[in-house]
Amino acid sequence: MSQKLSIPEVNALGYEEFIDRFGGAVEHGRLVAAAAWSARPFLSASDLHFRFCEFLDQLSQAGKEAVLRMYPDLAGKLANSGGLTEESVREHKAAGLDSLSADEHRTLSELNEAYKTKFGFPFVICARENKKDAIIQGLKRRMENDVRTEAVTGVNEVKKICHLRLQDLAEDSTSKM
Repeated sequence: MSQKLSIPEVNALGYEEFIDRFGGAVEHGRLVAAAAWSARPFLSASDLHFRFCEFLDQLSQAGKEAVLRMYPDLAGKLANSGGLTEESVREHKAAGLDSLSADEHRTLSELNEAYKTKFGFPFVICARENKKDAIIQGLKRRMENDVRTEAVTGVNEVKKICHLRLQDLAEDSTSKM
């Protein structure tokens, strides 16, 4: 992971540099980063996060679902084949998803598939704030939601993920996010 930038340093980044650095704050979210860049200058690290969230909040239902579809299944095929982004690999590991038993992996795979069948997008949860048991329970609980509620819930999880990823990349000059 590269060194954290101060907010003045973030504000000084050109468009391409900003997108290259922050395009992964939302999984495969270069468009989200581009929208945030347009809101410069950022007043603080919290303001940087707010600008990412502002873009996500204004999305239509279809837009929210599209953002969720950019996330991988937890402990799914991409994880097994080494196809996760660097950020997702760290987050899977933090949640213990890289050390599932065969039964846990089967349970999570079945729940993920049922979830995607019902909602049309993968289950998204902030893995860095949860462990594998809480993730499995959350998946079961959220299966009870309707599509609109689940898209909002999923995007709220995206915002948590984004916040933690931004904390890894930028900080206020005098204090951290």
